[in-house]
Amino acid sequence: MLYDIRHVTTVRYASPVRLARFNLRLRPAPWPGQMLESFRLTIDPVPWSIQDEAGPFVVNRSRLIIRQPLSRLRIESRFRVDVSEPTLIAAMYAPDAPLPLADDYGGEAGAMGGPTVAQVRTRAGASRDLAAMGPASYLYPSPMAPSSPAIAAWAARFFPTQQGVLAAGSALMRAIHEEFAYDGAATTTETLPEAAFHARHGVCQDFAHVMIVAARAHGIPAAYVSGYLRTIPPPGQPRLVGADATHAWACLWCGDELGWIGFDPTNDTLARSDHIFTAMGRDYADVAPLDGVFHGGAGQTMTVSVDVAPVGAA
Repeated sequence: MLYDIRHVTTVRYASPVRLARFNLRLRPAPWPGQMLESFRLTIDPVPWSIQDEAGPFVVNRSRLIIRQPLSRLRIESRFRVDVSEPTLIAAMYAPDAPLPLADDYGGEAGAMGGPTVAQVRTRAGASRDLAAMGPASYLYPSPMAPSSPAIAAWAARFFPTQQGVLAAGSALMRAIHEEFAYDGAATTTETLPEAAFHARHGVCQDFAHVMIVAARAHGIPAAYVSGYLRTIPPPGQPRLVGADATHAWACLWCGDELGWIGFDPTNDTLARSDHIFTAMGRDYADVAPLDGVFHGGAGQTMTVSVDVAPVGAA
């Protein structure tokens, strides 16, 4: 699938602020099966300086400084990206394309194939790979995904040692989808996963965080992914400009053979060609589209408009 993405963020301050410094994570980082064809970033007012760099984890980051007094900031990113169906996912939806079976891994892998929970746990614990795509950095609690005994106990049923890791992740994903209610007013970007877990309400960020905390508690490396999701309007209805949104899901490391697999608990689906990857980190704080600091005590309001348009679609 070929997509054109437009993401506009407008921040307004109650009174001018000074010397603002921002981090933007809007340019998609390299990801298997996804090719970035073009990218353009427009910022008003024009920054005094802007520095593009590879951030920690799987992130592209732009660091900018605005020196003049600022009462309004508008950031627009536009890009075109080609997204292919992940090979494993395509196989799972094609009955004549066999999945890797238990014998390939020396143990019971379950009906979905792949290594077992025990095998992944052992391999992840022994890994010394600290690269951005390595499992070690995603095994342990992080600032916005701290450990939670309550989530760990609730999730224990999904991680018997001889269960295939794909089946375990899918069962956990489905439980979050079925037991939690989507509620855009229930949480904020600062809500920690245990609060959303006890409330059983939240948004995609909360559901991804709960899944991450649950998987890590049982020795499975888990990461937070930010990106976009293609939405399809009801039959006969036009696409509404600006009605799309950023999206979040979790990735579980499923061994060297399968690598990182995306699980979307908001929609109870594996990440497919409708999921457009931007960045992967330990939790939301690592991949937030915009954060920063400024001098001044003004209040602020932020509005976000997103369009995800398949190229050639009406």
